[in-house]
Amino acid sequence: MNLFEILQHIPESQMTGGPIPAYLYGAFRRKSISFFNGLTDEDTLVYWFQSRSFTIDLRLKHRTETPVHERQGWIGNTLWDEAQALLLWQVADSSNYQNHVQWPEPARLHAIGNCILEFSPSNVYVEDWRQQVHSGLYLGLRLKTAVDVETGQQLKMDGGLIICDQHVAYTLTRLPEIQNIVCHLDLAADGLETHTIEQIESFEVSIGTDGHTKSYSTSSGQSDQPFNFDGFDCIDDSTLKQGIWLNGRQIDLIFDIDLYQSNYLFQKQTLTTPDSEHWLKSEQSHLLHHAKLTL
Repeated sequence: MNLFEILQHIPESQMTGGPIPAYLYGAFRRKSISFFNGLTDEDTLVYWFQSRSFTIDLRLKHRTETPVHERQGWIGNTLWDEAQALLLWQVADSSNYQNHVQWPEPARLHAIGNCILEFSPSNVYVEDWRQQVHSGLYLGLRLKTAVDVETGQQLKMDGGLIICDQHVAYTLTRLPEIQNIVCHLDLAADGLETHTIEQIESFEVSIGTDGHTKSYSTSSGQSDQPFNFDGFDCIDDSTLKQGIWLNGRQIDLIFDIDLYQSNYLFQKQTLTTPDSEHWLKSEQSHLLHHAKLTL
């Protein structure tokens, strides 16, 4: 069955609240990153998709021309340190395209409007993230297990799907036997062979912004291809199964439903004081003259 057909027959999540603040829910594009040395990057393509308990992240220098060894993408558990007000990520090496964590620091966050400012505790950088969605379907599926249909073998893989209205993020890590090869490679080495490149980029993190097509991907062959929302079955109200073919093998992906709301209102505004609202209104002819919604 099609995923969206199944969603019409299962209950929505009764509780969307979780270990992280609600303003983090959604699909975010990085507008900029500024470093301690005065430099700012506004061109790298970076997306952060957040479900209730996990994150999907993609970072590319160019949409289709980023070298294989320079692509970044991962999936990991999202943790919130209430005492220190810090966001942390728990990412296994095998759940990271690069086989290691590129961003070791936790995040200190401040939300204003549709903007989230992410400060590194060491002050080495600050990132400006922009919420991309207003309202609509909000779905988070996290891979629980992958099973080789022919042998019944459980495969050590990670993956997930996050849908925020028309913005979609999908991740599926490498097959275990491929990951066992890639984890020993020097991804920055010159002269990587074609089959090695194919093994490296078989780790897929794909992002779409129209609800159908993969606009950005770590896998060259997936760029501009449609997302696969077919082959789903409902195991129970909290578990879905999708049958896929991967490297000539039939594999069942078993997903836990992390979050499901058919029409969720994502946060694009924040609160301030009455006095501050009055100040903005009284000075709006100057302050808001050039202001616009920036995504």
